[in-house]
Formats: sequence, C-alpha cells, structure tokens
Amino acid sequence: MTFTLPGFDLAQFVRATLDEDLGLGLPGGGHDVTSESVIPAEARFSGVMDSRDPIVVVGLPIAAAFFRTLDPEMEIEVLVEEGARVPGGTDLMRLSGNARAMLTAERSALNTVQHLSGIATMTRTYVDAMAGHATLLDTRKTIPGLRHLEKYATRMGGAKNHRMGLWDAAMIKDNHVLVAGGVAEAVRRAREAGVKDIICEVDRIDQIEPALAAGASHLLLDNMDVPTLREAVALIAGRVPSEASGGVRLDTIAAIAATGVTYVSVGRLTQSAPAADIGLDFTPL
Repeated sequence: MTFTLPGFDLAQFVRATLDEDLGLGLPGGGHDVTSESVIPAEARFSGVMDSRDPIVVVGLPIAAAFFRTLDPEMEIEVLVEEGARVPGGTDLMRLSGNARAMLTAERSALNTVQHLSGIATMTRTYVDAMAGHATLLDTRKTIPGLRHLEKYATRMGGAKNHRMGLWDAAMIKDNHVLVAGGVAEAVRRAREAGVKDIICEVDRIDQIEPALAAGASHLLLDNMDVPTLREAVALIAGRVPSEASGGVRLDTIAAIAATGVTYVSVGRLTQSAPAADIGLDFTPL
C-alpha cells in the first residue's frame, strides 16, 4: 500500500512518532519495556481495528506504516477506502504478525487514525449542514507539524483547503491594515510586490470597494452577521470570491452559507475536532 502526500514525509513521521513513544535518546529509553518483559519475542497476534461510532475514515495507510515499520512481514488488510463514511461497528483493518510489534505500534497508529478521522467526521458534518450552498474551507489553525495530515483529513471530509501556509497566498488581516494605513494601501503594496493571490480581510462594508479597486483577488468577510453578509455579497457582485469567516458554528453555518458567499471557513475543523472512537482488539495466534 502506497501513501503519498505532497510536503509530507511518511517514513520520517512514523519514525519520529515511534521514537517519541519509545523514548529514544532518553535515559533508559529506546524500547517498549512492557511488551519486552511480558510478551515472548516469538509470539504472534491477529488484530481488528474497528469504529465504535459512525465516522469518516482517514489514516489507515498511515496506521499500516506504523505496524510495518516494526514488522515488515506483518499481514495487513485495509477494509475501507480513505474518506469512506461507515456506520458504528465497522471493521476497518485486519492484521496479523509479531505481537510485540503490534503492541508497540498500537497507540501511535490509533492516535493518528482517531485524530484524522475525527477531523474528517466533523468536516463532513459541517458540509452536510451547508446543504450544497458555498464551499467549506479549513484554516491554518492546525497542530504544529501536522498541517499536511490535518488538511488532508479535511479534504477527505469534503472541505477544500485554504492556503497551506504563509507562502502560497497573501492574507491581509487587520494588523496588516493597521500598519499599512488602510485596506487599499495594504492591497496595493502586495500587488506591487508581485503577489498573485491576495486575500483581503474586511470587517466593514465600506472597506469592500477600496480593497477591490486596489486589486484584491478574494475578500474575507470577517465576523459579519447574516444580513451584512448578504449586503456584502450583493456589493461584490461576483467580481471576486467571497469568504465568510469568524465565529461560524454548526448551528449557524447553514444560514451563513445561504447568503451567497463563495466560501465559509471554519478553524474548528482542525483546532477542536474530537477524536473518533476507534478500537483495536488483539487475539493470540
């Protein structure tokens, strides 16, 4: 099974995660003291990973990489595709191999699948609530070091990625505007610097025309209520994409998306998604 993601080094991630759990480099670290002392080296297990709740499944190829790093001969059968919606009680993966390797890799593998599936599941809930209006975006509110994985999970849940970082688009926010002296001047500076994609945050209707006139290619409508969003969308009149952002909740996103905005962005998708309830049960062979 091959898993590739631009900007993400799977082997490095797996090794670093296992090394952290094993305490590599720390006094007395570098091994699984429990498994080594309790489980015979030649013991073998079979195992089944399953969902306890309805979820959107993400991360099974990464989980497989954890197990195969410690036992290259481990037999692994992935039972569902990435991004699949499954009911509670669904078997996700079957595996058999060295018992110590399974026990040592178990927590790292589960943590990854639980976290990514939790993000994808929450994302799908927000997408469903939007009822086909607008497109859901994620944000840069990600756990340091996990951005590529977390944004992959939002895609699997039905969202579209916002910019990946500080490098692929300019996002002019209130502090940039404050220093530049206004939205028009901030946008003008970015345009003159040769930046192609310029997202400009506006929190007042009267900032829209100056931002557009200066060359903004995307307007972020910050913390506007539904009537104000409708007014802003009418004023923008499709000249650039519009994005509603700030304080968006599951119980408000339907009304926000229905205002006619192009996008709705939600930081909570990666910042606060609860882990999916996924288990892994072993049986000695």
